Amino acid sequence: MGDLSARDLERANLVFDVYDFVGTSTIDAVNLGDALRALNLNPTLATIEKLGGTKKKGEKTLKKDEFLAIFKEAKNIKDSGVYEDFIECLKLYDKQENGTMLGAELQHILISLGERLEEKEAETVLKDCLDPEDEDGFVPYVPFLSRMCDRPIPPSTVPR
Repeated sequence: MGDLSARDLERANLVFDVYDFVGTSTIDAVNLGDALRALNLNPTLATIEKLGGTKKKGEKTLKKDEFLAIFKEAKNIKDSGVYEDFIECLKLYDKQENGTMLGAELQHILISLGERLEEKEAETVLKDCLDPEDEDGFVPYVPFLSRMCDRPIPPSTVPR
């Protein structure tokens, strides 16, 4: 399968099998974004739609070879954000330049900028991935992003 390594193929096949809920050797195109995210990609909603994802269940199904071709294409798309880009963006809100930002600002960002989350979704993400606020309402954003992007937290940001 062209540019996909043996490891990529193995992972993609596993993800495909997980999202083949019915056992018909197909996945519903409504789950394409989730499947690609399970493969550590961060496609935008527009990219998912461009690649063949749908908004409604049952509109379209994808066979394994179609999914692998989409995965290969999605791996080569460079317009989705990466961990380092997210850190640079949140540094804009780091007024004290100490690796923290207001927790309320982070929630506002999740709800109002880019591909917005619903308030309930943002609360769940923050509850699951964010360290507690300090007495002034500040939170460390690098550990948050590390958890969100499934990356190890850099040692320099871990409080002692």
